[in-house]
Amino acid sequence: MVDKDSNEIRDVAIIGAGPAGLFAAFECGMVGLNCYVIDSLEEIGGQCTALYPEKPIYDIPAYPEIMAGDFIEQLEKQAAPFKPLYLLNQQIVAIENIDDQWQLTTSKHNTVRARKIIIAGGAGAFGPNKPPLDNIEAYEGSSIFYMVRKKQDFAGKSVVIAGGGDSAVDWALSLCDIAKDVHLVHRRDKFRAAPDNVSKLNSLAAEGKIKLMTPYQLHGLQGENGTLDAVELIDKDKNIVEIKADVLLPFYGLAASLGPIADWGLSLDKSHIAINPTTAETSEYGVYAIGDIAAYKNKLKLILTGFSEAAFATHHIYNEIHPETPLHFEYSTTKGKPQ
Repeated sequence: MVDKDSNEIRDVAIIGAGPAGLFAAFECGMVGLNCYVIDSLEEIGGQCTALYPEKPIYDIPAYPEIMAGDFIEQLEKQAAPFKPLYLLNQQIVAIENIDDQWQLTTSKHNTVRARKIIIAGGAGAFGPNKPPLDNIEAYEGSSIFYMVRKKQDFAGKSVVIAGGGDSAVDWALSLCDIAKDVHLVHRRDKFRAAPDNVSKLNSLAAEGKIKLMTPYQLHGLQGENGTLDAVELIDKDKNIVEIKADVLLPFYGLAASLGPIADWGLSLDKSHIAINPTTAETSEYGVYAIGDIAAYKNKLKLILTGFSEAAFATHHIYNEIHPETPLHFEYSTTKGKPQ
């Protein structure tokens, strides 16, 4: 991992460390290219890590079921032999072509150089939608979390979950057996989650295992030095109640946008990047896009589609960088891994 300027010019800079980006790092290694992997989040994995690390994925080939967090761990291991350099918790804010090489500048004022760029930004740069509570930043990372990585971190704690969608309901169901108590706060009586899970939620609420606080909204925080003591709620009649809380989990979704990518002169299809589906090339020479951010006719937004696009992109990049030594395609079972 690097967190400062690098003088090393790598073959590829991959923007986005979600499944497609991580697989692109592996594919780069398989054709003998080295790479940077850059992401705005603190950890690799994209939405798999940020939103549902302990939820199963069912449409990964050869895995009837795999937890999202385990899936990312396997992708990281797969790419590890090729030593990708990770720059995390920083967004690419500018790119510039200098002498047929790309200079990328991050939000931390770091710069790296690469011969080609693969944008694997999923839905674009994203972060949690935060509730408008005074002094909320003081509790983030210690008592307030926008994602759950390990359920056991909340064992024996008083947990308040806010939101009415799948994430809020799923985590209320998952944490009620290990937390001291769970309150689920929503501004409406109805939840926008899978019907079966809503049914389970209502059953557990009837048993007293989950306390539903509806219709309420978050109003304030009580505590000091980053340690939460209670959460204030308010109803439509302006009545305020306090709930003892060790942890607050606000699940109001992610705010996603192309961010600076929108200003890079690429041909866009609404909020996506138009590409050639056989090469993953964008309208800008030397810049490629894969995964959910890439668009073309009849595109399927599946993880495996992003994997295929990663292979198209890396093979095309190899031929662009090494036109004098064409890449003769071989199966991995035949050629093994590059040494």
